Amino acid sequence: MAQIGKRNLLTVVRSAQPGLYLDGGAQGEILLPGKYIPTGATVGGKVDVFVYRDSEDRLVATTQQPLATVGELAYLRVAAINPRVGVFLDWGLEKDLLLPMREMDGPLNPGDHVVVMVVLDERTNRLIASARFNRRLDQTPPPYHEGESVRLLVASKSPLGYNLVVNNAHRGLIYHTDVTGTLKVGQLVEGYIRTIRPDGKLDLALGQAGYRRIGPLMDQIVAMLEAKGGRLPYHDNSLPEEIREVFGMSKKAFKQAIGALFKEQRIYIEPDGIRLVEPEKKPKQ
Repeated sequence: MAQIGKRNLLTVVRSAQPGLYLDGGAQGEILLPGKYIPTGATVGGKVDVFVYRDSEDRLVATTQQPLATVGELAYLRVAAINPRVGVFLDWGLEKDLLLPMREMDGPLNPGDHVVVMVVLDERTNRLIASARFNRRLDQTPPPYHEGESVRLLVASKSPLGYNLVVNNAHRGLIYHTDVTGTLKVGQLVEGYIRTIRPDGKLDLALGQAGYRRIGPLMDQIVAMLEAKGGRLPYHDNSLPEEIREVFGMSKKAFKQAIGALFKEQRIYIEPDGIRLVEPEKKPKQ
């Protein structure tokens, strides 16, 4: 059966003047309008389509790709406003996505952007957006492990840092002290699980876990050392603010990077700074 709000691989059952009719199973035949018919599509073959309802409440298919499907979050632009109904969001399809008044989390104006989840409305069986998506996130204990790479969307800013949504399913937090540069609401970033607290809440970090994350930072530090004659006056006891300003990374990441460089015998860590190891004078184990 065709799933509303999802990509579907459907069989072409017949061709008609409006386009191709696809087998939607229990949903019946679903029209793929002529302008969306891909090259080579024939009766009996299959096409990859997104299924939703048109302005007349009929199921329709398209080969266009929306910015989000059911259960996913996206940062969408307000295209139009209807004071009695809600706002309409541009989500990459010909027909805009409705954000009903009851699902809004504050006033919006044309041109604004808002983080929403695409949901299938139980009342109307139509696709809508929800800016009040916290209650729709997974409330079960998160099945992640520390160090696991995850996809993050910046949902909002808080006094402690930034609230992010992990893999479209769980909420997490990254602290201001662990952020290099500026995060923007709606931004998609790569990160990993730093800590899973006893209450199930997630502390997050940006970048890649393990060596994939530290490797580029190590290279950056070595390049800066080479540019400064092989020595820099920064070490384990340098202020976090100083490390962030000079290297553009958190102090924790800096310590991990120089620790890895020391282990690889590429630098010395001294009381007043770090120094490159000369090739013929590597420290003994």
